[in-house]
Amino acid sequence: MAPELSIVVPLYNEEDSLRPLYAAITNAVAPLGISFEIVFVDDGSSDGTVRLADEIARGDPRVCLVKFRRNYGQTPAMAAGIAQAAGEVIVTMDGDLQNDPRDIGNLLRKIDEGYDIVVGWRFERQDKLVSRKIPSRIANRLIARVTGVPIKDNGCSLKAYRASLIKKIPLYSEMHRFIPAMASIAGPKIAEIKVQHHARQFGQSKYGLSRIYKVLLDLMVIKTVASFTARPVLWFGMLSIPMLILAAIAFAWTLVTFISEGTLSLPIAGSGVIFLSSAIILMGSGAIGELVYKLGDMREHEFSGLTQQIRVRSLIIQ
Repeated sequence: MAPELSIVVPLYNEEDSLRPLYAAITNAVAPLGISFEIVFVDDGSSDGTVRLADEIARGDPRVCLVKFRRNYGQTPAMAAGIAQAAGEVIVTMDGDLQNDPRDIGNLLRKIDEGYDIVVGWRFERQDKLVSRKIPSRIANRLIARVTGVPIKDNGCSLKAYRASLIKKIPLYSEMHRFIPAMASIAGPKIAEIKVQHHARQFGQSKYGLSRIYKVLLDLMVIKTVASFTARPVLWFGMLSIPMLILAAIAFAWTLVTFISEGTLSLPIAGSGVIFLSSAIILMGSGAIGELVYKLGDMREHEFSGLTQQIRVRSLIIQ
């Protein structure tokens, strides 16, 4: 029987934190009276994390271990854990003991209220001010402004999701922090609650200012996907505008030169032709994308209706 809850925990060189983390999770979730599993994902650790996680998994059937041959990063590890998870609700959290498993109950209560995603907010964050807190605040405000999803703490890994939603969201690069923004396309109900945050007890943080450029690039991708998924012709049309302007300038310059001097500048005229052709190709690509999207949407509705008819007939037969 599938568990009601899956707790996904990416691990990377967390040998000292693993056993206390396992104990904290089981002590916090067991009293809730629900069936659960813990999915540990080892992201190519170079210490004894895999050995300890394997020992825990062999001793507790509720624990599942996913192993990576090398270090891929937090988002791929989280995606692998989500894919492996069998619970109706999936909770993600860090493996460094900074997230508190006792907050899982509060996340689940919000899910029971009808929310699809519940995001943890580290309102008293126990991290360094300059290297972690200030960049995080700037990034969260930027993400909220660009995506239109007002989350105060996108970087908090402690989140709860309905499995039916999160399993359909593709994750790569640093996309795990943008899940609420990516899911906003489907119109889910999103809540944010205050959660506890503890100072790191063991080891050192794996993340720093070097991730900023990745976050900015991913933010651009999210904005593009969220804004133009349903209207690709609009996006490609906007991209073609600079090409059309350059083509118009090149043709106008060629025409003026021909009238005034009687000479034809082939390089400039050729550039105009190239810019105009590029604009036409972009607009054509947008039209094709629009057609593909509309056809896919129509087929999805037809398939949904057919499935509903089949279910109704099966009920009648029974």
